[in-house]
Amino acid sequence: MNISDTDKYLTLARTSEGVYKEKGSRFLAFAYPVASESEVKEHLKELKKKYYDARHHVYAFRLGADLKAFRCSDDGEPSNSSGPPVLGQIQSFGLTNVLLVVVRYFGGTKLGVSGLIHAYRSAAADAIANNSIIEKFEQDVFTIEFGYAVMNEVMKVLKEENPEQSHQQFDNTCRIQLSIRKQDGERVRSRLLAIEGLSIVFLKIRRP
Repeated sequence: MNISDTDKYLTLARTSEGVYKEKGSRFLAFAYPVASESEVKEHLKELKKKYYDARHHVYAFRLGADLKAFRCSDDGEPSNSSGPPVLGQIQSFGLTNVLLVVVRYFGGTKLGVSGLIHAYRSAAADAIANNSIIEKFEQDVFTIEFGYAVMNEVMKVLKEENPEQSHQQFDNTCRIQLSIRKQDGERVRSRLLAIEGLSIVFLKIRRP
């Protein structure tokens, strides 16, 4: 990957579902694009509430364009029989900002560790297959604050750089939230800060 592409990543376009059945057990898989661990927790909470009578709620997720933040859980299944195979599907497709959850309804027959690995991997793969893989870029999100006197200068920069604009407020002081590809963020902020009286009052990295 080129240094200019370090903010680029592959993720899922939408939520999707998959299923795998083996010896009476049902493995229901759910795939989500996510941006944070709080979103992961919310999806898990919703699924555990909806499928409260299931035996296991196995999950795996990965976050960030650098692919370094990830976690998985066997949720009571034999060690490494379920969470790692689900995480393996995320890794094999090179995905990030993705959560996969596989809900198991036990059918009365034990599958053994190898059987569980195959079942969880197959259910997760089906959920991904029922989705679309898309390319995205990490975003710098920041809010600028400035006076009316420099409005034309600000709008000139915004027209040339074309960041996404939201949460606009034109009161005694003007405020606009901007979102732009991470690798372009420093350049855009430098151009804006060169405008007299303009300040940046909020900055974060967004991973949609």
